[in-house]
Amino acid sequence: MSYLKAFAVRTIRNPLDGIVFAIASRFGPRSQSVEQFLKFSVVGAIGFVVDFGTVFVLQATVLPPINDLNVIIATAIAFTLAIVSNFTWNRYWTYPKSRTGSARRQLVQFTIISVVGGVVRTKWIALAYLPLGALLMPTALPVIEIFRPGYVPSPVAEAKLGTMVAQFIGVIVVLFWNFFANRLWTYRHVK
Repeated sequence: MSYLKAFAVRTIRNPLDGIVFAIASRFGPRSQSVEQFLKFSVVGAIGFVVDFGTVFVLQATVLPPINDLNVIIATAIAFTLAIVSNFTWNRYWTYPKSRTGSARRQLVQFTIISVVGGVVRTKWIALAYLPLGALLMPTALPVIEIFRPGYVPSPVAEAKLGTMVAQFIGVIVVLFWNFFANRLWTYRHVK
């Protein structure tokens, strides 16, 4: 059955399905793979909001980035919440046929892949947040001063900026690792 016919018999479950199909259908025989990657990316974007938002809230409240431990704890908590969100969305939207498999087994596989990516990402953030904050604050300062005239950045402000930039870079790299590793292992039986 062609990709178009296969899509036509499915029910559109949310507004994004039509957009994803419209883009994926342009890729001919690779349409299904492109559809899965696009959905995986949307799920990743949702996970990014969960992840980024959690770090932001934790650093603004109970875990300010005053030391490496607070940064690592905040990013680890955020990462765990993002795993739960991403697994749920991927199981029910990106790979709906995967629900015939064991959820426990898939969650373990998904978590292992995510943890590998998360360890690499967390190590990157721990190493890069201070140098990135110091490097980027002079560039960000004119923009900040538009909203807060006379603002004088503190080391904590530089650390926050550095954490967010390092996390953004880490998320992009880990997106590709997670997609291909999950496709080849967690969801390999789903076509």
